[in-house]
Amino acid sequence: MFDSVTALIAEHEALQEQLADPAVHADAARSKKLNRRYAELSRIVHAHELWVQAQDDLVAARELAKEDEAFAEEVPSLEERVATTQEKLRRLLIPRDPDDGRDVIMEIKGGEGGEESALFAADLLRMYSYYAESRGWKVEVLDSTQSDMGGFKNVQVAIKSNATDPSQGVWASMKYEGGVHRVQRVPATESQGRIHTSTTGVLVFPEVDEPEEVEISQNDLKIDVFRSSGPGGQSVNTTDSAVRITHLPTGIVVSMQNEKSQIQNREAAMRVLRARILAKQQEEIDAAASDARKSQIRGMDRSERIRTYNFPENRIADHRTGYKAYNLDAVMNGAIGPVIESCIQADEEARLASLGETAS
Repeated sequence: MFDSVTALIAEHEALQEQLADPAVHADAARSKKLNRRYAELSRIVHAHELWVQAQDDLVAARELAKEDEAFAEEVPSLEERVATTQEKLRRLLIPRDPDDGRDVIMEIKGGEGGEESALFAADLLRMYSYYAESRGWKVEVLDSTQSDMGGFKNVQVAIKSNATDPSQGVWASMKYEGGVHRVQRVPATESQGRIHTSTTGVLVFPEVDEPEEVEISQNDLKIDVFRSSGPGGQSVNTTDSAVRITHLPTGIVVSMQNEKSQIQNREAAMRVLRARILAKQQEEIDAAASDARKSQIRGMDRSERIRTYNFPENRIADHRTGYKAYNLDAVMNGAIGPVIESCIQADEEARLASLGETAS
């Protein structure tokens, strides 16, 4: 795997030359793409330099130890530093998801459980919003349909990163959240105090940086307008401001009604549509890719039950990684970082194992 470092270092140098050209920055989409790749490779180049330096220091200490035993005492710590820097480099060389630097569009939908499912959808939105705030990310509600008790039948949000490192986007962490989330608790509508099990679905898509990145022909779109509605289906607008866009080639349908302006709803719908088309294209690429490039934790089956939130036991469990903790109250207040980290680590281990099998 380390044989690829030379080629990556050469690519890093070539990108540095390209980014020094003012003409490159005239194209915002291209500039952002090149900067993202440059930042990703910079981490690898730096890790490689640390590894090489650690090796050189170890060789020097062993040579000097032949003449001065004092240097022999440094050998064990230097050997440990070589192993540590090598492992860090090895993990950075795992083929990355090309969308890791992107922002995301997230959709949370009520599932089995009726009103309780909608209430939990609101709880999940709050959990993700607190987590995003802790990471310095911005959450923007694009569209929502409330339930009678104040939950969400459906809510779509954009989550954007303010990170200075363009290789570290929201998608790198939040892509693992897609799937079915199961909640076990006593619903607000339960008078007998019985525990119910409900489910809420989460969809996550990488957001398109520039509209030109995903080509959509106007001839491929069917656009309908209608009056927006609130809880219970009552009309909340006297004009046809809500928009429904159907992408005919893929059958993807996106509806927006949050804004009072039809133009604003259409723009928001197109943002979501581009994200879904990009995700569909990437899924097709992943399906044809080698096992080493596929995510072992983030599957394409959106009906997969990924996590259980058990309120009576204050327990959260991720069924993909085996992660379990009894701090659900903290998790629901945004402390979901360790859960996500378990997914990242499990995915890296699976990818490393696949690369090892391929090499052998």
